[in-house]
Amino acid sequence: MKTTDTKLITQYDSEAIESRVGCVASAMQIIGNKWTALILKDLASGPKRFGELERLVGDINPRTLSQRLEDLATHDIVSKTTFHEVPPRTEYSLTTKGEDLIPVLRAMAEWGNKYYSQNR
Repeated sequence: MKTTDTKLITQYDSEAIESRVGCVASAMQIIGNKWTALILKDLASGPKRFGELERLVGDINPRTLSQRLEDLATHDIVSKTTFHEVPPRTEYSLTTKGEDLIPVLRAMAEWGNKYYSQNR
C-alpha cells in the first residue's frame, strides 16, 4: 500500500471533526469567550448562586460574570431562576442544551491533564 493512498491515523480532516462547515465556529461563538468554559464547568455539578460562581470561577470581574451568564441564558445554555424571597435569591443552572456541553468540557479537561505538565 502506498503512503499517498492512505492517511496517517493521527491526521484528521475537517470532515472527520464537523459534519457541516462552520459547526465548530458556531460553538465557539457561544462557549469561546474567556471564563465561559469555567462557568459551565462549575454549573455542571448543579445550580449555583451568583456569589458561589464568583468564588468558584476565580478572578472574574462581577460585571464580566454577569455578562457571560446573560449571554449563556440568551443562548439557552443556562437558565436563571429567581426566588421571590427576602432577600431575593437567584440561581443559575445548566439547561439540557448546556448539559450537552459536559462531554466537551470533559474532553478539554482530559487534554489539559495530558499536557498540563508540558505547559508549566
